[in-house]
Amino acid sequence: MYDFHCHTTMSDGELLPTELIRRMAVLGYTEMAISDHADFSNVEELIRAEEAVKRSAELYGIRLYSGIEITHVPPDQIDELAEYAKGLGAEVVVVHGETIAEPVAPGTNAAAISSAYVDVLAHPGLITDEDARLAARNGVFLEVTSRGGHNRTNGHVLSAARRAGAEVVVESDAHGPGDLLSERMRYLVARGAGMSEEEAKRVLSQSYDSLFSS
Repeated sequence: MYDFHCHTTMSDGELLPTELIRRMAVLGYTEMAISDHADFSNVEELIRAEEAVKRSAELYGIRLYSGIEITHVPPDQIDELAEYAKGLGAEVVVVHGETIAEPVAPGTNAAAISSAYVDVLAHPGLITDEDARLAARNGVFLEVTSRGGHNRTNGHVLSAARRAGAEVVVESDAHGPGDLLSERMRYLVARGAGMSEEEAKRVLSQSYDSLFSS
């Protein structure tokens, strides 16, 4: 199992990185990224801290990837920050999309999926078909999320992704222990968004290499 969108006490999460890693290992995860909220003020610190716990993750049977979630950064700066993060060693760059639950700047979705350095557009809200097509062309994954508030548009996101031929990932956006998804709950989130059983199995069985290494 994978989840590349999780938060720790390095931003607004409740668990230390190693606490999160241990809990995910017990749930059966084998791949994950810590992708705490990032802007230009903390990106270096986040990636450095994530690198420091990779050995702990390995000992618990998890392959940990260094990540960030670019959050509320002005659209004109998203590509610059994403490129900088990749240069620092970020292996997963997530952008906090235009969720209906927060005042994200208009144009954030378009800026994220236009960047060659962005991997996932998280909870993109009422994403347009035009932006979904651009995500498909640029290989940016659209997120189906279990996070309360953000998940209200999962059905719309999946429908837009299907029309555009864009790929999706199912992730928790976990901030605390109660947000972590069991294997069964991951499947139910996928099915609840409107995926068929076959679609859900395909999306949920992906790995870092099959998602991001092409």
